[in-house]
Amino acid sequence: MNSDAFQAPADEPADATTIRVAQFFPHRPAKVWRALTEPELLARWMMPGDFRLEVGHRYEMTTLPRPNTDFSGTVVAEVLAFEPERMLRLRWQDADGGRGGRADWTITWTLEPEGRGTRLFLVHEGFDPDDPYQVQAHRIMGGGWRSIVGERLGKVLDEL
Repeated sequence: MNSDAFQAPADEPADATTIRVAQFFPHRPAKVWRALTEPELLARWMMPGDFRLEVGHRYEMTTLPRPNTDFSGTVVAEVLAFEPERMLRLRWQDADGGRGGRADWTITWTLEPEGRGTRLFLVHEGFDPDDPYQVQAHRIMGGGWRSIVGERLGKVLDEL
């Protein structure tokens, strides 16, 4: 697989409010879309939850808590917008009302056909660079997204 993580040019500082990842998959957009929107497939590469492709649908996803980022382990998500096989925009918040509850992020997936495959773009926005917990979350999630998208999602797509 060819991984192309977005990176700021050398003369431009990294954006502390946003994570950007781009990944090419040798699979058509319809297959990649399935992996982004079918709950049983989402659970295999990201987190289990009761996702439904419907604007306004709220659902929860669970994973391990991360006390060092004040993350409870439960994400409350909402489908904000979608265009089938092109774009999916979600809102993510921590279910806990503590310090990590201030996290209010937007996750946007964009699919672009490329040759016989798909270029998948992830933009994770809304980190507060003045909040030390969110600075830590940005650092951890930046590497995590690259691993999850590049490896785990790729494996699920290869198995479909």
